[in-house]
Amino acid sequence: MMRKENMVILKKSPIAQDTIEMVLENKYISNTAVPGQFLHLQLKGHMLRRPISISQVDEHAETVTILFKVVGSGTKELASYPIGNSIDVLGPSGNGFPLEPKANSTILIIGGGIGVPPLYYLARKLKEQQVNIVSVLGFQTKESVFYEEKFAELGRTIIVTNDGSYGRKGFVTNVLDDVSSIDCYYSCGPLPMLQAITAQMAGKHGYISLEERMGCGVGACFACVIPTDDCGGYKKICKDGPVFPAQEVQLV
Repeated sequence: MMRKENMVILKKSPIAQDTIEMVLENKYISNTAVPGQFLHLQLKGHMLRRPISISQVDEHAETVTILFKVVGSGTKELASYPIGNSIDVLGPSGNGFPLEPKANSTILIIGGGIGVPPLYYLARKLKEQQVNIVSVLGFQTKESVFYEEKFAELGRTIIVTNDGSYGRKGFVTNVLDDVSSIDCYYSCGPLPMLQAITAQMAGKHGYISLEERMGCGVGACFACVIPTDDCGGYKKICKDGPVFPAQEVQLV
């Protein structure tokens, strides 16, 4: 259940171009978070909280790791916080990925950019269930790549960059045909990427996680709704998501 908590910054470091990894300490969130959930952070001088996906959890150390790209005033503010600083957080927020695969099944992980972090926590949990994991991770350039080694420890990992400066050249959808006989897929990334993936993977069982700016983050303001396949129906990304069955929502 989501609660308002204070989280203390234990570590922070740049891990790729304009990308920061931050380790936060909190007993409650580290012991209740599941893959796919996010933290809703209150930042100084900003009215709206910022949603940041959870990329790792260490229940024993009582820590939660987040990754974020410095792209605006909010993430710039967050990146400036020193070690030891306390952050007001709502979490763990949202609904996460279902962990339902059978042992020895093959799971495809498809991530793009800052959509990669929540998939790492997911992949670690899936690996505990004795499944085969194949990861396809897309980035803009070589300088943007992160967590390649971490995913490679869990299974076959394919890196794709838009400009071809590292790994395969192109988009994640360009290499999906290289992966066959999957039982389920999980994906998180920019909307155009998810649109292309769900079209290409039509008929396959899968789940997607949506990246979205939010208002309240608790389902009260209707600022982050998305249409569903139900006639006239809508879901709230912050409360009903951010994870949905791939064919449940309309990616418009």
